[in-house]
Amino acid sequence: MKHTSLFTSVIALGLVAFGASAQEYSFRFQSSDPAGNPNFEYQVGWTEVLKEMTGGNVVVEMLPVGTIVDYKETLDAVGAGLIDGHICDTSYWAGKDPAFGLIANPVGAWSDPAQMIDFVENGGGAELMRELEDPYGVHFIGVSTPGLEAFVSKVPLDGVDDLKGVKIRSPEGPIANVFRAAGAAPVNLPSPEVYTALDKGVIDAADYSVFSVNQEIGLNKIAQHPVYPGFHSLPLVEVSMNKAKWDALPDDVKQAFTDSIKVFQDNQVNGLKERDLAAVSEAEAAGVTVHNWPDEERARFRAIAQEEWKNLAQGSPMAQKVYDTLTAYLTENGLLN
Repeated sequence: MKHTSLFTSVIALGLVAFGASAQEYSFRFQSSDPAGNPNFEYQVGWTEVLKEMTGGNVVVEMLPVGTIVDYKETLDAVGAGLIDGHICDTSYWAGKDPAFGLIANPVGAWSDPAQMIDFVENGGGAELMRELEDPYGVHFIGVSTPGLEAFVSKVPLDGVDDLKGVKIRSPEGPIANVFRAAGAAPVNLPSPEVYTALDKGVIDAADYSVFSVNQEIGLNKIAQHPVYPGFHSLPLVEVSMNKAKWDALPDDVKQAFTDSIKVFQDNQVNGLKERDLAAVSEAEAAGVTVHNWPDEERARFRAIAQEEWKNLAQGSPMAQKVYDTLTAYLTENGLLN
């Protein structure tokens, strides 16, 4: 996979800006994705872009999930200096403060990756992430996402009313609460059991992954009514590193990190979108019926989800701050309509 071909001019600008710094830096970052996963490939591509932008002076070794610590332990590991940084879904820290879960994946809030990215970069999200993570000795640098997760279903789903009584595989917590409030029957199953559970009729639908992944593992063959684009889940994937090490970096290196993460973000979002669209065409050619919810049904689901956002906001002062900032952004941009 070629990660840098579309961004030659960006890298060239980075090299010009970086030229004054001669010191070499080496870091180890751990991913929450396994080697071979498309997300991990894009993360490795980011390290290549950063290295090229800095003329080889900044080298990041990207480690697959579980290499040094468990995926739910990297926040503490980064703060302690066991690893220098991580790329992972921020919702993993929801047990530390419900604010992490709310900012990471406010169920139903986003209809496009660009909306979430703009919230982080221009709507106060980055400042909230730094306020949340600084006490752990971790500095939030930038954001990416694999995009809207598609929804796997054996039954036609064209709106909120169709969720009633549907047995849906969903992780415990906010998203299960929202599905339950919408009239569905959430079932907590580990991801390796989803295919068999769908095939045997234990569940009717599943919150699983993006469309291309669902297609690759055969879920759409046994559940031929997927919803795409998805309506429920778009994870915030953070790129963060040890705060003391970040603070010690010169400004040109910090800028190179920031610029290279924007390239990574564009590569991942656009690359996976292309994979999804190709997978949709493949699925439809095989007789799969792809459902796309109209805006009014997405708004109905979002209205149900807002009650869960309010519940999460009561969990801590920071969760309330995230809720206030998030809903202000959504309101100002007409995304609660």
